Amino acid sequence: MEKEGKEKGLVYKNEMAWEIFSKIILKSKPSKIFILVDENTENHCLPYLLKKAGFETIPETIIIPEGEAHKNIATCLNVWETLSDKGADRNSMIINLGGGVVTDLGGFVASTFMRGISFINIPTSLLAMVDASVGGKNGVDLGHKKNQIGVIALPEMVILDTEFLKTLPKEHIVSGIAEMLKHGLIHSKAYWERIKNVDVSDNSAFNNLIWDSIEIKKEIVTKDPLEKNLRKTLNYGHTLGHAIESHFLEASNKNPLLHGEAVAVGLILATYISTEILSFPKETLEEVTHSIFNYFPKQSFTQNDIAAIINLMAFDKKNRNGKVLFVLLEDIGRHKCNCEVNNELIYKAFEYYKNF
Repeated sequence: MEKEGKEKGLVYKNEMAWEIFSKIILKSKPSKIFILVDENTENHCLPYLLKKAGFETIPETIIIPEGEAHKNIATCLNVWETLSDKGADRNSMIINLGGGVVTDLGGFVASTFMRGISFINIPTSLLAMVDASVGGKNGVDLGHKKNQIGVIALPEMVILDTEFLKTLPKEHIVSGIAEMLKHGLIHSKAYWERIKNVDVSDNSAFNNLIWDSIEIKKEIVTKDPLEKNLRKTLNYGHTLGHAIESHFLEASNKNPLLHGEAVAVGLILATYISTEILSFPKETLEEVTHSIFNYFPKQSFTQNDIAAIINLMAFDKKNRNGKVLFVLLEDIGRHKCNCEVNNELIYKAFEYYKNF
């Protein structure tokens, strides 16, 4: 992924990334450059970008509200209108500087404005680096239903600069670790062993794990860019995780969860279900559950919560002919897609989670 080439969507890291960024700007000669940020990345990340980029003319900045609650068409409308008002044309470029909300929404805005303008993603959160940075998925939520509207379109490049992680609160770092744990579970026992007790304070080792996590996702996406089979494994833990995240967003008696916090619950539930359907080893289930609880506090679910979460799974994009389909594991690194799971087993999984 570090070789310079004509291919779009490549992830470049550290100083090489900024060198290639400058070359792309010089070569493409955008008529106008816009930087999309949220309120947090405007304050904490934009100054660093401007310092590293060395723009001849400072680009226009477009600011959106922070948080998943604003990842919707209404926000897109504001950005599209701002682009139009500020004279953007088909040769303009958007640089998306932020976490997954900014890169997902910014990529969708760029891919649809005037039928598509070029964009560059600069993920600033761990979650965005190891998840949203690879694969070209761009989109927004429909109400509280996750990622229902979107397109697959690749950025010109992705810049991975771990300096941005220094701006994050601890809970956002931990949120990103959920996706790295998922990569371990679907990829190999070797990576799982390295990530399950990662020392975040060991910068060199942690940065290597981040890059390896990106490589795992890239390998999967390259083999199956349109999510016909293998790429579905990246949704491990997400069928329930997305529904949990949506429920906590819309329920008046719940505090919203970060994406990784919801996925962490989903990983435990999916692994329990795997033991029941595919004979995933029970001793490994206990290891997985214990490792995840080392990072994430236990959440509370009533019977009504679980019923609402099951209803929300009807909107999962992997469903077919009205059936909710799961990715499950026979063992770490051994997956099976399109598994049907009955509601009774889902309730049993929540019971396991509660009583562990």
